[in-house]
Amino acid sequence: MGKCPNCDEWNSLEETIIDSKKGSSNGRSTVKRKTIKKLSEVTSSNSDRIVTNINEFNRVMGGGVVKDSITIITAKPGAGKSTLLLQVADDVSSQGYKVVYASGEESDSQIKNRADRILRKINDNIWIISDTNLNNVLDSINDIDPTLIIIDSIQSFTLDEYLPSRAGSPTQTMECANELLKVAKNSEKPRAVILVGQMNKNEEIAGLRALEHLVDTVLIIEGENEEELRALQSSKNRFGGTGEIGFFGMAETGMVSIDNPSEFFMTKREDGEAVSGSTLTVVREGSRPIIVEVESLVSNSFTPYPSRIGENLGKDQLNTLISILEQRGGFNLFNKNVVIKITGGLRLREQAINLAVIMSIVSSVHNRGISNDVVFIADVGLTGELKKVPSLEARIRELDRMGFKKVYVAKNAFARPVKFDKIKVMELKTLREVVKDVFN
Repeated sequence: MGKCPNCDEWNSLEETIIDSKKGSSNGRSTVKRKTIKKLSEVTSSNSDRIVTNINEFNRVMGGGVVKDSITIITAKPGAGKSTLLLQVADDVSSQGYKVVYASGEESDSQIKNRADRILRKINDNIWIISDTNLNNVLDSINDIDPTLIIIDSIQSFTLDEYLPSRAGSPTQTMECANELLKVAKNSEKPRAVILVGQMNKNEEIAGLRALEHLVDTVLIIEGENEEELRALQSSKNRFGGTGEIGFFGMAETGMVSIDNPSEFFMTKREDGEAVSGSTLTVVREGSRPIIVEVESLVSNSFTPYPSRIGENLGKDQLNTLISILEQRGGFNLFNKNVVIKITGGLRLREQAINLAVIMSIVSSVHNRGISNDVVFIADVGLTGELKKVPSLEARIRELDRMGFKKVYVAKNAFARPVKFDKIKVMELKTLREVVKDVFN
């Protein structure tokens, strides 16, 4: 019918699909009502976890995969989301749990090719389904009865009840996520659900922000495709571990857990060996201290504008530190190129590294190395004074445990008297005092 019989307008009619399965107006009578309780009468219980053999994944998840939970993981294309989750599926299945891996983006053969490349042996407890129809996936879940369900990715699935809305639309994405939430939170059969979320150009999960509120855990993989290092960070975790970071190395066999990051971010040298331009500091990633190496190279510039390059370090931060060194430290760098690099490619965000960066530049200018058992942990103000940093005691105890001999910190940096076993703590007031003490 091209013409509306009511308003006599042409081409104004719209097709509407009515689903008879959605229920009638008195549908409330079919829903079982839950009883209200006093908070004091509720029995608390610890959620059951599946502890994998991937230590860095366990750290970020707060100790393992919680059975009645829903998690979403996002990253740039090619960062390793599907690879990591296939390794998790293999680990969980090897413990006797059933796993369903549903992909709306890859075929069965593509998933099999990846599995052949990164897994030694494919476990019989892993089932895969390549389909964009979530109704079919839910039917498969009922048939297999898995403990872990992986959905790759949530924006590629649709539910028949909400057609013709396309895959990736806010309606389909949220309704698919809600259906999987019901699967995860089933009181009779709790399951762990991990969703892959596509990342938009703003490096956020594509779609409504409500998707992040719905899930229990939000994981983000950081790292460039051409680099080996990958950082898995938890920006939200209702079961503990919010803010934790796990480190992985991308290899041909998949994501390799870096269980001792300090060794990864330092260059191994002989005791007492000193290389100009190299200093050590301690950063806090999540709840643990990590020792990292800062390298610098200072060279003559033959252009009006010397280069200031800070790999894994903000350009503004580097320019500020160079200005402090020139004005408060008495160094002339107006005709020098300065390049800063962090061993291992870790992106540094803390102010606690500032003294180490400056001392690395000083070491490069003098062409004199600093012993590799000396560490610098302090911020440096515009006045040239050293500033205290948070969690200093925990950082130094990690150094003491690993056998370092000396650490430079700000004067009066401790709120209370603290004693360490072997390491010597040098509390100094200004940058000039540190340079004078290190280089005599």
